[in-house]
Amino acid sequence: MKRVRVISRLVALMVVTLVGAGACAFDPQAGGGGGGGAAPAGAAEQTTGASGTPGPDQRGRPPAAGPTPTRSAAPKPTPKPTRSTPAPTTTSTVAPAAGCAQGEQQRAVETYLTRLGGFGPVTVDGRQSAADCAAIKKFQRRYGIRPAEGRAGPTTYDVAKRLATTDPASCGAGSGTTFCVDLTRQTVWAVRGGKVIMAPTVTRTGMSGYRTPAGTYKVNYRNPKEWSNPYEVWLPYWQHFTQGMGFHETTTYLHEKSIGSHGCVNLLHVDAVRMWELGKVGTRVVLIGRRPGT
Repeated sequence: MKRVRVISRLVALMVVTLVGAGACAFDPQAGGGGGGGAAPAGAAEQTTGASGTPGPDQRGRPPAAGPTPTRSAAPKPTPKPTRSTPAPTTTSTVAPAAGCAQGEQQRAVETYLTRLGGFGPVTVDGRQSAADCAAIKKFQRRYGIRPAEGRAGPTTYDVAKRLATTDPASCGAGSGTTFCVDLTRQTVWAVRGGKVIMAPTVTRTGMSGYRTPAGTYKVNYRNPKEWSNPYEVWLPYWQHFTQGMGFHETTTYLHEKSIGSHGCVNLLHVDAVRMWELGKVGTRVVLIGRRPGT
């Protein structure tokens, strides 16, 4: 009888131990009966490139040093294109002297790079050369196109065409500094006293349902590191101009067109820094056109 009681106690102890282990394995991030809940820090930016939400201006701004989020967030994946670079067509060749493949948009990219200038000598003949390869690589690195391998593919062609066809005089800039945004071509540049002081570069604005509106505004608030509510993501080099929308560096791959902001004007790091240097509270902002699909 005594042996039976000992065995019973051992069994009971094992049950308690197992139940305790199961409770420790519960992951509050996995869901539960709470429903809804706030998104993990950075989730909106990773999914949509979100940079702010239309509506009331940013509220409850943190101190200059910025708050430290109390909720731990999953590590942010390194942004990268979701679509792989198409393989060269049967007419594409590899130029041994150039060291990089010839893309299906070779002649068009050569034409646009010649028009833009500043990337080195380019021969418009539809054939890859060492000089063409170097110029295309330089262009790709400047505008954050990945991989920067010198191949004239669809993304390189798209960016080159948008930049080469942007008309800096189209935004009607005033005598002071004006930030101009062509929503149709998804480009941005700066003008002062009738002269272009920052050449057209690439941007990404509000996605479908969060269209960035055309119009004339002014920068009315700046912060080198703004904290976004409710998306819980940092907005580097933040320059606000209307309804929670502003210019800022993006943390996602800028050339992924299937995503966009919640109305903000997303910029590459080098361009966000340059616009921060040029701008101030009161800087005029002119947005023209409309992003396709919004």
